[in-house]
Amino acid sequence: MNQAFLDYYRCPASLANFELESGWSNETRPGYFEFGPGLICYGRLGIDGCEKDSGPFPDVFNQVRIEGSTCILPFNPTDIANNLRYERYMTQVRKPSWKSLTRKAYYALRPLFPISVRRRLQRIWLAGRDRNPFPHWPVDRTVDQMFEQLMLLRLRASPKSGIPFIWFWPESKSSCAIMTHDVETAAGLKFVNELMDINDSFCIKSSFQIIPNGRYAVSRDILLSIQKRGFEVNVHDLKHDGHLFDNHEQFQKFASQINEFGVLFGSKGFRSAILYRNQEWYGALRFSYDMSVPNVGHMDPQRGGCCTVMPYFVGEILEIPVTTTQDYTLFHIFGTYSNDLWREQINQIMRQYGLISFIIHPDYLDTSKSVNAYRKLLSHLSELRSNAELWIALPEEVDSWWRQRNQMRLVLDEHNWRIEGPGSERARVAYATLENDRLAYTFS
Repeated sequence: MNQAFLDYYRCPASLANFELESGWSNETRPGYFEFGPGLICYGRLGIDGCEKDSGPFPDVFNQVRIEGSTCILPFNPTDIANNLRYERYMTQVRKPSWKSLTRKAYYALRPLFPISVRRRLQRIWLAGRDRNPFPHWPVDRTVDQMFEQLMLLRLRASPKSGIPFIWFWPESKSSCAIMTHDVETAAGLKFVNELMDINDSFCIKSSFQIIPNGRYAVSRDILLSIQKRGFEVNVHDLKHDGHLFDNHEQFQKFASQINEFGVLFGSKGFRSAILYRNQEWYGALRFSYDMSVPNVGHMDPQRGGCCTVMPYFVGEILEIPVTTTQDYTLFHIFGTYSNDLWREQINQIMRQYGLISFIIHPDYLDTSKSVNAYRKLLSHLSELRSNAELWIALPEEVDSWWRQRNQMRLVLDEHNWRIEGPGSERARVAYATLENDRLAYTFS
């Protein structure tokens, strides 16, 4: 019941006092509901929720009771967080058979289509999706805001002035950003060195996701040239043909091959093609982290989204979600080279102290307009690093930090809290407090 809240904040277990309402039952049908105006969740209540993501939704916030220092809830927060992060709410969405047939036909004919035709078909397929009410576009923070609501309730129930927790990022950094590059074609692979030069001009290292089988020849020299410059190499799918997750038996066979390429590449991370995914199958992958789940997937071929701007664990794998719009979508679906949407997403994520993650393809930096747009993005991130204490890291650094933080614990020495565990010298004690009955974070 309390585990997801504790994992999120890394606060003492004794301060996470939540209990289920006695009338709650796991026999009820899961559905959508609100936990305060506009905060749409999905899962089981003491009553049936709404089956459709378009509402209207029952608001259960006023059903919360505070008895002493205990908050009595009409839902299980850990179940709700997992339903959203693992996209289990998408089981409610029935896909018409014609959509599956259309997708199969598209991928069968895709090699024959010129790029201009592919882009036009994709615009038609994705038209209007950004107006879907759930997940929230352009950034969904439902999981994070649910935990904030719970922390707010806990503070109202607690006689203490503040609740200590381990801050989200090392050295009290305000947020984190990562840059990643999926290399889809031989032309993109040829541009890798030039792209590393661009990144280095802003002192920003990044990861390159390389397709191991089928699209282009990958030599050991190429991999080493990337790694020797301080950049990261990860495995990108198997063949990038859109069929990795077609069925479970086939996926198990493909996963075995992907794991072998992970060892060959010296990779800790994985990303699937086109962000196709099934998180329930991730146990077959032997990687430390995955980067295949969008925060909100309205503008991706596979709908859904994990509804959080923070990393989270899927079994033993750390999921590092994609929290911003891909360059291809911006340039070729929305038809703009402006940074406005990226900046809006950055602002929303930083207000949540979250992870800002980008996918920029070397394949689509093929015009001066696209390169200039990318340089402006790097310049903005560089400014935020200097002015707003943004931590710009490699994915493997985020993976290492989040795993260390997950093992740290707070210990009370007389009147002061300190952090124990590997990496604790970089960690900071923060406090959740009430300011004018609103949640605020401060440092000791």
